[in-house]
Amino acid sequence: MAVLALVAGLAGCGAGEGPGDDPAGGGGPGGPVRITVTPSDGSVEVGPDRRLEVRVDRGRLESVKVVRVRDAREEQVPGELSGDGRRWRPVDGALALAARYTVDAVASDGGRRAARHASFTTVVPQERFIGYVTPENRATVGTGMIVSLEFSREITDRAAVERAVRVTADPEVPVAGHWFGRDRLDFRPEEYWRPGTEVTVDLALRDVEGAPGVFGLQRKAFTFTVGRSQVSTVDAAAHTMRVVREGEEPALVPVTAGAPETPTYNGKMVVTEMLDVTRMDGSTVGFGGEYDIPDVPHAIRLSRSGTFLHGNYWADTSVFGHGNVSHGCVGLRDVKGGGRATPARWFYDRSLIGDVVEVVNSDDRTVAPDNGLGGWNLDWRAWRAGSALG
Repeated sequence: MAVLALVAGLAGCGAGEGPGDDPAGGGGPGGPVRITVTPSDGSVEVGPDRRLEVRVDRGRLESVKVVRVRDAREEQVPGELSGDGRRWRPVDGALALAARYTVDAVASDGGRRAARHASFTTVVPQERFIGYVTPENRATVGTGMIVSLEFSREITDRAAVERAVRVTADPEVPVAGHWFGRDRLDFRPEEYWRPGTEVTVDLALRDVEGAPGVFGLQRKAFTFTVGRSQVSTVDAAAHTMRVVREGEEPALVPVTAGAPETPTYNGKMVVTEMLDVTRMDGSTVGFGGEYDIPDVPHAIRLSRSGTFLHGNYWADTSVFGHGNVSHGCVGLRDVKGGGRATPARWFYDRSLIGDVVEVVNSDDRTVAPDNGLGGWNLDWRAWRAGSALG
């Protein structure tokens, strides 16, 4: 009965407190311990700049339990006491947005004890942003894969957002971020990933203010695995593609690249999409009505602007290995419908998202680093200079 009376007494100490920051207890010499909770009990629309704190005027805090409810999920907030036991703060000082917090604290001073119950809610932001991530979770990719995030809103506080994204590798290797404008952030190591590397992308964007009044929504992590190494070099002048695959003899494949008036980009490009068959319409990439082919087989995308390495069944077989006739793509001999024993099918079956295809000896400029995943065309110093974190 004595224990029940004590519990009832503790529960009653916090009851009836007003919405202000008034501490519990009667105060004065010999009175109960004063427990103060900030933000105050009953507060609403508390901003992320406020700091959660529980403190006592004397004695020590015996226990503090803080529970946060957001997205219909309840979780206890970890915290730590100061050395003198008179102040408690959460380990992560930032308050979550669109959440309800409840605080239950017990303190004592000699033989006197007091309890405090308080609750408050945080502001619900009207504007949110998310990052669309490449590659996909649990994917197996080539050694040239670049982690790329495209944000749904323009980011003005790029340092805050970049700080909230962690890309780590096992085996460990330094990874750096690089911004392209205000809505894209890419990550890569200095050199291609080692085969077998496990890469983890941790997005702690939730409640990060990326622009004034615009807060992140995501809090998740995902992983992908780096598969075998395959790097292919297209020599536009020699009309060949040299395929170097880990542990195998290089293969030399005849190709046709961009014609003199529509040359293929030079530089390193990364496979970002693979399509068994697709339509290629020149009007979508600035060529008017020069071509519209509804069934291009074995199409491998290399740039966002429309550079593909693909099967070609409409050109005379004599051009492969001898001439450049395309509108900027790299063509491999194929048959209508996609053959089983053609160079295009052979290469398609051996390729992964994230493989590197480098074009050399073309009459065009080097592909821009933000055209697809072209970031390997920047050296490490230039890449790191694009980080908002210095």
